[in-house]
Amino acid sequence: MKSAFRATVRGRVQGVGFRYFVLRRAQSLGLTGWVANRPDGSVELLAEGESPQLDELLELLRHGPTGSYVTKLQHQPCPWSGRYPDFRVEHGYL
Repeated sequence: MKSAFRATVRGRVQGVGFRYFVLRRAQSLGLTGWVANRPDGSVELLAEGESPQLDELLELLRHGPTGSYVTKLQHQPCPWSGRYPDFRVEHGYL
């Protein structure tokens, strides 16, 4: 079943390769959407795909890549739109 979520990750998540960690993991799970830095130092993402793969990505977000430190993960389900052809890094701030 296709679904989606939007998440914000806080902690030491900028300058440590967090967006590219998310990109690689999302692509390997067959998910679509985007990930971006926010001016407040957090990382935001939207992921779409099958529920088991989305759950796996959420678990990976709780830990992040080596060098990161996640202090808070907020996520909420949202409707699957099917409008993203792939998963990408948005450059600049949201």
